[in-house]
Amino acid sequence: MRLFVSITAIVCLFQGNVNAQTSDLLRYVQPLSGTAASTTASSRKHGSGTESYANTIPAVGLPFGMTQWTPQTNTTENKCFPPYTYKDSLLTGFRGTHWLSGSCTQDYGSFTIMPIVGHFTAEYATPFSHDKEISTPAYYKLTLPGVTTEITATARCSMIQFSMEKTDSLYLLLTPNSDRKEGVVNIHSYRREISGYNPVHRIYQGWGEPAGFCGYFVMQIETMATVAKPGYAAFYLQKGEKVRVRIGTSFTSIDNARKNLEAEIPEWDFDALKAKNEAVWNTALNQIQVQTQKEIDKRIFYTAFYHAMQHPRLFNDVDGSYPRFAGDYQNEKISKGNYYDDYSMWDIYRAQLPLFEILQPKLVNDLANSLVLKGQQGGWLPIFPCWNSYTAAMIGDHATAFIASAFNKGIKDYDVNAAYTLMRKNAFEMSAGADYKNGKGRRSLDTYMKYGYIPMEDSVPMAFHKKEQVSRTLEYAYDDYALSTVAQALGKTDDYNILAKRAQNYNNVIDPNMGMARGKYADGSWYSPFNGDKKEPYITEGTPRQYTFYVPQDVTGLAKKINLKMALDSLFAKDEYWHGNEPGHQIPFMYNFTASPEKTTQVVHKILAEEYADGPGGLSGNDDAGQMSAWYMFAAMGFYPVDPVSNNYELCTPIFERVTILLPDNKKFQLKAIRKGNRRSMLFNGKELKGHAITYEQIMQGGELVFFY
Repeated sequence: MRLFVSITAIVCLFQGNVNAQTSDLLRYVQPLSGTAASTTASSRKHGSGTESYANTIPAVGLPFGMTQWTPQTNTTENKCFPPYTYKDSLLTGFRGTHWLSGSCTQDYGSFTIMPIVGHFTAEYATPFSHDKEISTPAYYKLTLPGVTTEITATARCSMIQFSMEKTDSLYLLLTPNSDRKEGVVNIHSYRREISGYNPVHRIYQGWGEPAGFCGYFVMQIETMATVAKPGYAAFYLQKGEKVRVRIGTSFTSIDNARKNLEAEIPEWDFDALKAKNEAVWNTALNQIQVQTQKEIDKRIFYTAFYHAMQHPRLFNDVDGSYPRFAGDYQNEKISKGNYYDDYSMWDIYRAQLPLFEILQPKLVNDLANSLVLKGQQGGWLPIFPCWNSYTAAMIGDHATAFIASAFNKGIKDYDVNAAYTLMRKNAFEMSAGADYKNGKGRRSLDTYMKYGYIPMEDSVPMAFHKKEQVSRTLEYAYDDYALSTVAQALGKTDDYNILAKRAQNYNNVIDPNMGMARGKYADGSWYSPFNGDKKEPYITEGTPRQYTFYVPQDVTGLAKKINLKMALDSLFAKDEYWHGNEPGHQIPFMYNFTASPEKTTQVVHKILAEEYADGPGGLSGNDDAGQMSAWYMFAAMGFYPVDPVSNNYELCTPIFERVTILLPDNKKFQLKAIRKGNRRSMLFNGKELKGHAITYEQIMQGGELVFFY
């Protein structure tokens, strides 16, 4: 029986750690951060257009929930238009959204409820002021002329409370946000209920095609409406009177949306529900406790933590039902754990998912299992699974890197053999025909395997990101390395030997004369002219200089090839490091592989100070489902997974005096920074720590790491 697992399961997920005193950390979270254009120096230089926006929203909901709830200033679901933008001055409602936080993708299956006071009108956009907003992860409040709206939300459902500021008519308009006008709304006056759905469509590969499921919703109204007409309910209310609605959502059916609502919000007590949701968030945020005299650093840290807990998205109902991956309106049912989707995989395998390998291994196991289920249902392990579909968005094959990372950390309570079969298929077989067009498999795998790199002649035409041959080569080499570690552990020696060799393919696209990554033709000649500090067609969202450092699997080998310290010094001296682009996130920590490891802390602390703030424009480019935020968290705490697959974390001095991480099995991992002048050393559990790294195993056993600086 799964009907009463929603809030309870999420609370248990975060309470399976050390029972420590819970502090009120919600007060540090600023959901409006990232809703305005980035104001950082690096973003102004390297970002452009949509890349200069963090594209987060002031989401209300529980960690990794199905549906988030946000004020709406943009009515479309179209790509790169988040539901809420700080600069806007007109409100058009409150949206149940499936926006991929911090992305430049699309919303889908969403709907909006708008309170209209006075006379019903189709021109209902209303001016609002940020001074009238209160925004937390568990609660949002906005006062408009005539009515105040308050929202609190669970994993799949919400309760919204409307309080009249004057005696007048109140209309509640419910709209499916279908840009194709395909949404449906049904009124059921006899049971005070409005239900409907909004069909989901794909973008990237299969752009515009049905995704094979809908966003379903059921809204129940506590008070009998005076009038109920298609799309809205009307009331005549006195000043101070309240109308409460509770809304259930689902990706499988209206009936399951109703069942989700029955399970998660069976009562009408708004304040009690708000308190429960605040308790869930406080428990989650208290899993990492930081001590510092700088309140701004706490605000940035816990806001980052909030952003890092938005996705991947819970996709199953309370009874385990979820839409079949890449299906055609068929439903499946998961019997153990939860099923998730919306993996911004090009981004989150670097730091956001590794963060939860430490904090929530059981969640990570569900995330890995969900990917395996997708591969089994669709035939191929997806590259960038969103809206429960194949997309072939971005580059690389980083579902493989993530599963390998989890596997190497002992997180493998799923069908490992099925996972390996799917990962191997992506690495050794190229899809063809309709499968390739549909976004299945690696792009241009055939030329990559033939040449050991993707030559400039291969323009990678059937992809949203075309060309970008060098970046693809570098990232495929990392994914090959990742899979090689699993092959070796499973005793698949032949595969291991091939993949380990392919992991060295990065050498084929780094010009030793230039000391940088460079486009290459099939005959072995280099692309000309060469501009190391300009965006080139063979590089993904960056420059050759920036992408040269994407060799996390073999930093020592790269160091021998390009003089790593000199290359790093040049990058930072020329101000060519761009923090807004994820493939460079490991770069500052690569000083640990040189004769000047102290520069890691110098550079990391500079980035923390200059690239993050607590204002609406305080994020440097797209937050990308929490990856930018997770980088901040790791770096501020003093360690970072340069190569997540390896189980090693490169160290730098934390910005906090003390960090306490509550681990599973009632363990703690603490980090302390103690100023000792010129003395630089580290002690782990009282013994000197050699080198500049710590392992996953050391962290998870618990203990204390002390930095003397």
